[in-house]
Amino acid sequence: MNTPLSSRFRRNRSLLAVAPFAAALLIFGVIRFARSAPKIPTAEVQRKEFIEYAELRGTVKALQSITISAPASAGDLQILNIVGSGAKVKKGDVIVEFDATTLKQNLAQDQSALKSAEAEIQQAKVAANMKEEQDQTDIMKARFDVETARMETQKQEILSVIEGQKAKLALDDAEQKLAETESRLKSDRASSASSLSSKQKRREAALFQVHRDEMQLAALTLRAPHDGTVIIEDNEQASGPMQPPAPYKAGDHAFPGIALAQLPDASTLRISARVEEAQRGKVQLKQAANIRVDAVPDRRYNGIVNEISSTASMDFNAGWPFPKNFTLGIALSDQDPRLTPGMGALVRVAVDHVANGLVLPSAAIFRKEGRTVVFVRHGAKFEETVVEVARRSGDDVLIAQGVKAGDEVALKDPTVPK
Repeated sequence: MNTPLSSRFRRNRSLLAVAPFAAALLIFGVIRFARSAPKIPTAEVQRKEFIEYAELRGTVKALQSITISAPASAGDLQILNIVGSGAKVKKGDVIVEFDATTLKQNLAQDQSALKSAEAEIQQAKVAANMKEEQDQTDIMKARFDVETARMETQKQEILSVIEGQKAKLALDDAEQKLAETESRLKSDRASSASSLSSKQKRREAALFQVHRDEMQLAALTLRAPHDGTVIIEDNEQASGPMQPPAPYKAGDHAFPGIALAQLPDASTLRISARVEEAQRGKVQLKQAANIRVDAVPDRRYNGIVNEISSTASMDFNAGWPFPKNFTLGIALSDQDPRLTPGMGALVRVAVDHVANGLVLPSAAIFRKEGRTVVFVRHGAKFEETVVEVARRSGDDVLIAQGVKAGDEVALKDPTVPK
């Protein structure tokens, strides 16, 4: 017969044997429940400054830009090399290089003509010097003959009359020959000077043509006047009826004087945007702006509204019916060498603010049966709560009533099946 003590011992031993199994079941259930429970992201209702933004699309533009044009007096031009649009260049770097084959041939011919003209000048100088020396020799001989004849006439008292007359005639002939020789010297000098002048003019014309060829040849290489980012213009002549124009490339022909590229001044970059008529009254000069450039996603830029057009104009890029918008200019507070004209940007202009408002992420607001609601967390559950939205701005919502600071709200609708 069992005693009460032995019965209690057997019950305790049974409980000890079952306890580990029950604990394991409990842990398994907790883990399974935790895994099966939906994980819903949440956010806290905060009391902070609410800033209302006007969100606009804009474009990076440069107030100042230098146009790189084809030379105006080089005839038909074919592009040999050209940098790509968006290329970064330093001052003096080559932007466009044209085919210079014809000009180089012309330069070689004109240089040959210049050398020929210079050789003719040297030959003319040598010939003039030789003729000058010959004429000088002839003059010296003629003067000697005059002196000799004069000495013969001085012997007239000891000579016969006939011999005296002969000496006088010889003196006259010698003086006549001297005069003719001196006249020939002047004539030869004038002739040599005229011939030399003509050849020098021919040389000057050849030299001018060589300099002109060299200048035209140098003009076939277009260089950057300053550092910057090159924007290549579209070649309208190469486009077809159903083919949009493409930027100039190697092999294209260019008309003299046509614009081939733009080199904007990076220090004058700003954002140009358009604001709708409905928002124009909120946007004012000197308002702060936050800018995100599409091509530079890792940085945000600060700016100030410094220009608003006085009249609205049609925005033909917005689709039919074309709205009327105002043009907005935003000065950048800082520069970035990665910015280039033409880049798209999202501009957020701070048009108003509430110093101490209840602010929620816009992802926490839902529409249910015509009502605006949020889901406030209470323990493990979310309770649907109607709220009144005062304003919306970007990712933030200003709540007029319905929740209080510190409430935790769902960022996804917990009533929607996973």
